[in-house]
Amino acid sequence: MITAGRLRLRHIETADLPHLAGWINDPTVRAGIGPYLPRSVPNQVKWFEKMLALPPDEQWFVIEVQEGGAWQMIGNCGFFAIDRHAQTVEVGIMIGERARWGQGYGTKTMLLLNELAFNTLNVNRIFLRVNENNLGAIRCYEKAGYRHEVRQRQAALVNGNYIDLLIMGTVRDEWLADKMRLSE
Repeated sequence: MITAGRLRLRHIETADLPHLAGWINDPTVRAGIGPYLPRSVPNQVKWFEKMLALPPDEQWFVIEVQEGGAWQMIGNCGFFAIDRHAQTVEVGIMIGERARWGQGYGTKTMLLLNELAFNTLNVNRIFLRVNENNLGAIRCYEKAGYRHEVRQRQAALVNGNYIDLLIMGTVRDEWLADKMRLSE
């Protein structure tokens, strides 16, 4: 497990799959992320089995917060598309518990993922894709040091509407400079 105060990341377990399917089946949650169709628990099991066959660096985490001594699952996150030659990685995150939106957990998770990617995976660049209408996520990424890099016009289809897809990223030098500035 990776712990930072009242937040921790742990690998996904089989018992977590109904929770994950519930989030993906929530149209409000799904509108802000990649999957555009609901998933059944058996489909989540197939996804989980495929994920377990990936290298450990690309196996996703559950995001948990501690309340009253107990840990509560609020989302998931992870890395994919690791390019060892160019030292880049794509990151993804979903805060599935809507009651937890806007409380800073996404930003804290992204900061923890930045530490993990730069210090453990030894990458030079982390990037992500986000729908232009996911304003809360965009603010979260900006707070975590991500900059706007590319706007792909009408590259996503959400609820029958074409919207722009944004690519945001951060590189090691920016991350180190941000860390130094914040520690002064």
